[in-house]
Amino acid sequence: MRQSILGRSGVNRHYVYTLALPLLLLTGLVGDTAPQAPASTEAQGPPVYQISVNVHLVVLNATVRDGKGRFATDLNEQDFQVYEEGVLQTIRLFRHEDIPVTVGLVVDHSGSMRPKLGDVIAAAQLFVQSSSPDDQMFVVNFNEKVSLGLPDNLPLSNRPEDLGSAVANAPTTGRTALYDAVFEARNRLSTGGPEKKVLIVISDGGDNASKHTLADVLKMAGQSTTLVYTIGIFDDSDRDRNPGVLRRLAGVTGGEAFFPSEYKEVVATCQRIARDIRNQYTIGYHSTSAAKPGAFLNVRVAAGAAGHGKLSVRARSGYIAGGEVRPPVKDDGAR
Repeated sequence: MRQSILGRSGVNRHYVYTLALPLLLLTGLVGDTAPQAPASTEAQGPPVYQISVNVHLVVLNATVRDGKGRFATDLNEQDFQVYEEGVLQTIRLFRHEDIPVTVGLVVDHSGSMRPKLGDVIAAAQLFVQSSSPDDQMFVVNFNEKVSLGLPDNLPLSNRPEDLGSAVANAPTTGRTALYDAVFEARNRLSTGGPEKKVLIVISDGGDNASKHTLADVLKMAGQSTTLVYTIGIFDDSDRDRNPGVLRRLAGVTGGEAFFPSEYKEVVATCQRIARDIRNQYTIGYHSTSAAKPGAFLNVRVAAGAAGHGKLSVRARSGYIAGGEVRPPVKDDGAR
């Protein structure tokens, strides 16, 4: 059933949805592609529910859970509040529906990953099985080099056997170029049709071979629409482990970082991520900020509704206004 994507703006149907988003739109509806041309009013077929806007629209994906950790899936627009730099914003866009996703699996193949790879392959296959058949996926493998897992004649797939083979066929040896792999995967997302973009990064968080830096990766994440989930798998003998990096990368995009205590838990973690992706609200607003280009604007989303108790909301923590600047980075041990 089609749901309205119009919030409190009071606009009715037969409008054109033109999103002027030169720097950052924060998930799902628009992705990383250029705005589409207005649809012809002479086109045949049923009415199209769209919106005409001529200002920047900030779009967020929000995951809401109750006190028992369950998804709160029956909320309405009026149950949400969005604050930018502490100022309440007016919601102009609201959706809660399952839409197709382009997903990149970014898998560490450095030498320390060898004993863990069997569980990673099983996790990748289960993630595909738990996803929508309309999703499109690819694999980026990395050690000191970055490579694509699927063959050239199959850039995207939604078949568990394809994704499993794409992970299994890369050698596990050498050093770690995590940051370069994230950049490659982010660029690769544009080849997928679905506009909601997600990366799942499976690594120990260490990097000792990339040309890019952590600052480069965080800047890219702050300017991208991509939602990033990270899975840290390591043990006490992994000298290069860096959970702080994985937390930062996920947090700045509105994703989540997971640290399974056993390798076999990676399978259940991927299944949880698949459910998370399919149970998100999409919320948009026109920023009232007069911040100069390059400023990092903090965003907070809150939710509350009668009969739900205390609700927790996870969404992107902010975005860069009109230009390029490093988002603020806390000292939590990442390098």
